[in-house]
Amino acid sequence: MLEDRSYMRATPYSPRWSASVILVTINAVVFGLQLILALSPNPAIFGISGWLALTPSHLAQGKLWELFTFQFLHGGPTHLIFNCAMLWMFGRVVEERLGRADFYKLYLLSGAIGGLLQASCSWVFPGHFGRDTATVGASAGVCGLVAAFAALNWEEPITTFIAMIFPVTMRAKYLVLVTAVVAVFGMLERRSQIAHAAHLGGLLAGLGYIHFVTFGHRSLNLWRIRPRARPRPELVKVNSPGKSLWPKREQVADDSMPPAEFISREVDPILDKISAHGIHSLTARERQILEAARARMGKR
Repeated sequence: MLEDRSYMRATPYSPRWSASVILVTINAVVFGLQLILALSPNPAIFGISGWLALTPSHLAQGKLWELFTFQFLHGGPTHLIFNCAMLWMFGRVVEERLGRADFYKLYLLSGAIGGLLQASCSWVFPGHFGRDTATVGASAGVCGLVAAFAALNWEEPITTFIAMIFPVTMRAKYLVLVTAVVAVFGMLERRSQIAHAAHLGGLLAGLGYIHFVTFGHRSLNLWRIRPRARPRPELVKVNSPGKSLWPKREQVADDSMPPAEFISREVDPILDKISAHGIHSLTARERQILEAARARMGKR
């Protein structure tokens, strides 16, 4: 019976043990260690954080690990809380769509590319960005998650907060545009205390990962507005979680198809695919078929 199958019972992700929560926990623990190290009178211990922050001169010397370690350091409680809140809000959705392994790759790669862009700007324009200014924070990786969320839910309305106070609702694609514009204009500010170049690099990396890795066979058409299609008959009505940037909705099955035939022809092959390759290998249409089957069984 369909009720006995794991994907029909519950989502495979648990918010308590999700990758997003794990990263938030690591960031909080590392920040606590930063505070403890800052109390030490020993210069060698006090300076450990300096070896983990992203510094252009260190990177030029081959200390490539700083492209990843800087992502877990923060400059203060507000910096930490804001980044962790954004990581948790956007990360859970992206992780559910991509799976844990791709989520980690996307997050760390976005942070590394953002950090590399920030360091490159310091090398090319040292008078403007600072010759050897250290960079810390998860912002670049978080920007990658924001871009990935938008690419997977391009037309989805979301509510965000300006200065963490004023709520503003906009479509996901406009959130990426606004964030990119803020980053570009922020880069024009001389010796800004915010790593705007890292934010821009994270955004570009997030979009690139979804385009080239997740949907590499589809074209990157960022701003095309699709016309509303006329309703088409389906086996059951399925509420879409939001439009994706590339996939198109497809009809699940013909109304005339008997339920037993629908399960045999449509559902069972998907179960075989899950068994062989995991649930993250499913296409958007296959996930829609499973949702249709779950809804149908819930009405029995």
